[in-house]
Amino acid sequence: MKIYLVIIFHALFALSLAQAQHFNLGIKGGLNFYTIHNNNNVKFDPITDVHFGLLGHIHLDRQYAIQPELVYSAQGAQISSNSKIMLKYINFPVLFQYMFDNGFRLQAGPQVGFLLNAKSKINSTSTDVDQNFESVDVGLSAGIGYVHPPSGIGFDLRYNAGLSNINVPKTTVKSTNNGLQLGLFYLFNHKS
Repeated sequence: MKIYLVIIFHALFALSLAQAQHFNLGIKGGLNFYTIHNNNNVKFDPITDVHFGLLGHIHLDRQYAIQPELVYSAQGAQISSNSKIMLKYINFPVLFQYMFDNGFRLQAGPQVGFLLNAKSKINSTSTDVDQNFESVDVGLSAGIGYVHPPSGIGFDLRYNAGLSNINVPKTTVKSTNNGLQLGLFYLFNHKS
């Protein structure tokens, strides 16, 4: 299943690149504010961690672009004052962007994440809990961004909403990854 999703992602990327007016490669990084949302009204507090990776910005015309990304993302939730779940993912968002002439952009699209590892941490004791979480996470991303056209430096703010139940085994409780990401990016050889 994982390999098929990666192949589809790369095929979409190659197709977009072939049709694009121009393409920019970039790097990005920033902060995550994530939690795990449960449909049984049990609330967890968010944790703050990091994300970083690569992005491709593909102009389809002056106002529309596609932005596939490959991002390491540290997520999870604060269960109590001395207990938290830490989930590490490689995420593949593909964002469709509407760009304004002043550098601002609206963006939304699907995201597929692959779990690298999962740990439960109580005080200073950490335990592997990979078997309790699905290896693939599907979600949607939406947000805003800005790029300073002459420099290629920009920021984005997005909300990632999980769609798939990350629990193993499946129970009546559905848990999803949900969080805000605040990031900075740099586009090499940016053209406005």
